[in-house]
Amino acid sequence: MPTPSAQRRWRAASDGVELQTPRLTLDALRSGDADALFAYRGDPVVSRYQGWQPVSRDEAADWIAALAAEPVPGRWWQRAIRLRESGELIGDLGLSLPEDEKGSVEFGVTLAPAHQGRGYAGEAVRTALGWAFARGANRATASVDPRNTACVALLCSLGMRQEAHFRESYWLRSEWADDLVFALLAREWDPGARTG
Repeated sequence: MPTPSAQRRWRAASDGVELQTPRLTLDALRSGDADALFAYRGDPVVSRYQGWQPVSRDEAADWIAALAAEPVPGRWWQRAIRLRESGELIGDLGLSLPEDEKGSVEFGVTLAPAHQGRGYAGEAVRTALGWAFARGANRATASVDPRNTACVALLCSLGMRQEAHFRESYWLRSEWADDLVFALLAREWDPGARTG
């Protein structure tokens, strides 16, 4: 169970949370995002290495409706990734917030195919990690299938180190899959480093 001070810290941080970069806005997913979310999350190429792939637009809408509106310790908190200029939804980023004052934050990011390879994922993750570290998270982790070479490259570009390689550790769409775990400590964070 989250400590009361952790609950206060993360909830206080949620007041009007809209993270921005020069190109992106990270804000709440809305019911009107269901079509766009289903289009990229339902794409078998995009979801190949992810645990959740919506089978319908309604399932995507239900998922959005069930999301926590504010950050809650010990739960995943999902942010839309939008182009700042147009407001177009191009992906989403999830943060699993620590239950205690100085715990780990885990993250995952998904982008629509038309927007991959432009540095948007790195920009979004860098902004979200800076936000989490500023609120006391001690460490950030990410788990990735080693066949997802673009994501592995992203994590390395963020300065994260591979800490584990679990072989055939989980069942994913009719096959055993490996899992790489990457991590970064808050004291190792370099907010000025660029991702490519």
